[in-house]
Amino acid sequence: MTEAAKASRALTGRVKSSKMDKTITVVVDRVVRHPMYGKYMRLSTRLHAHDENNECKEGDIVMIEQSRPLSKTKSWRLVRVLTRAE
Repeated sequence: MTEAAKASRALTGRVKSSKMDKTITVVVDRVVRHPMYGKYMRLSTRLHAHDENNECKEGDIVMIEQSRPLSKTKSWRLVRVLTRAE
């Protein structure tokens, strides 16, 4: 796999929940244009990511990247915390 393809599988989102052990729920927001009406819609996707050291808290802005499946619902891992919540 090329470096460009690996780089495209990284997303930035906000931590919605960190109550699970070594797992965080990340909400990734995106803006999509409606195909017929042309209006821009805000869509969000909830992903489970692996947080090895339990370092994230709710409200943090994080970067995650896709990895092999770690459980039934978890196939992303935490790369780094971009902004800490206050």
